[in-house]
Amino acid sequence: MENHFVKTAGVEALEKLLSRSQEEPIVVFKHSTTCPISAGAYNEMEQYEGEVALVEVQTARDLSQAIEKTTGISHESPQVLILSNGKVVWDASHWKIKADAVAKAVSEARNR
Repeated sequence: MENHFVKTAGVEALEKLLSRSQEEPIVVFKHSTTCPISAGAYNEMEQYEGEVALVEVQTARDLSQAIEKTTGISHESPQVLILSNGKVVWDASHWKIKADAVAKAVSEARNR
């Protein structure tokens, strides 16, 4: 499978993600490169077939904090957020991150 993770960093990236979410649902995956639970979530997200904005929390802490402040969703790692129309419409963290659940949530966001 081709790599569908798009490494995302910098606070300005949040505005772009929120803007793009006006056109289509955006999947944001906050990932820790040192956490075994996050490694399991990464394996799940590899199975998801759509584009994933990958926020590595160790190197993009400012973006991770901006996402929390802007969305009101408390930071966790690993964490998946689905943005649609500028808002978080679905989120999951830790062992609740499953590729099929993400796909279903994206599909539901498209049909709103």
